[in-house]
Amino acid sequence: MIGPQPSAQPQGPSPGAKALEPLEVAEEGGGASQRAKQPASAGPAAALELEGSPCLGRVVRFLLPHTAIEAPLPQEEEQQFYRGLERLLGPKQGCFRQLFAATGWADVTEDRFLRKLLVREGQGEAGRPQPGQEVTVKLLGVLEDGSLVEKDPMLTFTLEQGDVIQALELGVQSMQLGEVSFLLTSFQYAYGHLGRDPDIPSDASLLYEVTLLQIRDSPDLGLLSPSTRISLSKQKRKRGNFHFEREEYQWAMQSYQLALGILDSPGAVPPSPEEEEELKEHQVKCLNNCAAAQLKLQLFEEVLASCSTVLHIDPDNVKALYRKGKLLSERGEDQEAMKILKRALQLEPTTKAIHAELSKLVKRQKGQAECPAPTDVGDLVQPAACQSRWVTPWKLLFGAVAVALGSMVTSIFLTTRS
Repeated sequence: MIGPQPSAQPQGPSPGAKALEPLEVAEEGGGASQRAKQPASAGPAAALELEGSPCLGRVVRFLLPHTAIEAPLPQEEEQQFYRGLERLLGPKQGCFRQLFAATGWADVTEDRFLRKLLVREGQGEAGRPQPGQEVTVKLLGVLEDGSLVEKDPMLTFTLEQGDVIQALELGVQSMQLGEVSFLLTSFQYAYGHLGRDPDIPSDASLLYEVTLLQIRDSPDLGLLSPSTRISLSKQKRKRGNFHFEREEYQWAMQSYQLALGILDSPGAVPPSPEEEEELKEHQVKCLNNCAAAQLKLQLFEEVLASCSTVLHIDPDNVKALYRKGKLLSERGEDQEAMKILKRALQLEPTTKAIHAELSKLVKRQKGQAECPAPTDVGDLVQPAACQSRWVTPWKLLFGAVAVALGSMVTSIFLTTRS
């Protein structure tokens, strides 16, 4: 049978067995009549003595009968879910491959890597959710070995905002209110090559049972309190961080922009001074994270715009100063870049990435030719103007290490997120 199995139930005491005797407290030094009475069958180990404070002069005795702790049985909904899987797969496990080619399934995507099997019909086409609406689903999901890795009785998300994996985004849009369906997804529409630590391995297919419980329009942001908007924005920003760590930079940028939109919406309730400061703090975090994603996507004009907005809110934000200064330097706007990077260095004088960028600018302004250090073993021949700097293999090696470390520090500084 697929799924967790109930363990054999141990033979416990009969219904008429004597109940656990109450805790007794005896005075130290008292006679046998003052001590806790033990069952005739109990040995010396049946009573566990815990001495109290000496000034109280008491001994506490717990009478421990022979008991066994039963493993909890799977919940009824899980049992029904696994029975449904058995009807699909038979008693064997690890048979998802046959389902990708099985008849009776509808293809949600043209590549057939996301498929749906109707279990119970919904309320008709009028009950089909639309992009931008908020939906609530009941969800159970397993791997091919039957391991339950997803379970949520009330998962709520907004369609096409990147809040969940694509299998759920696309699958739920094909459902009707009240519908119950199995969704079979390959790793491309689930957790990809990276998987999800610690329970979903890389390149894992999943099988879900999804019930569409509710469909409603997204809330009017203007009617939400500042604290509620901050909470919603944090959820979107965290989802953006999830995408960024998985190198899904387009989805990450979208999540950060959605988070900003929630914060920027004019609310019906004016924020207090404390809430106003918190709103600005979260705006800066979202903008900096957005700039990091835009940099990965090589959207340099957008990066400059994000950094400029950060500096309008927080003129001393070092991340924004450095990113803007570096991009201006690469565009040849040396005077403005120098001014911005010097300000960043004043605020964080120990940051090596800022030192390195300023050093490049100073050399360029003095008209000194920059000779990059070799970055691989094949770059052994240098231009004549630079050969004096790399005359030995040891210098070659040290130069390559220095360039690699400098690039690593710069990369870390540019992509650090909040």
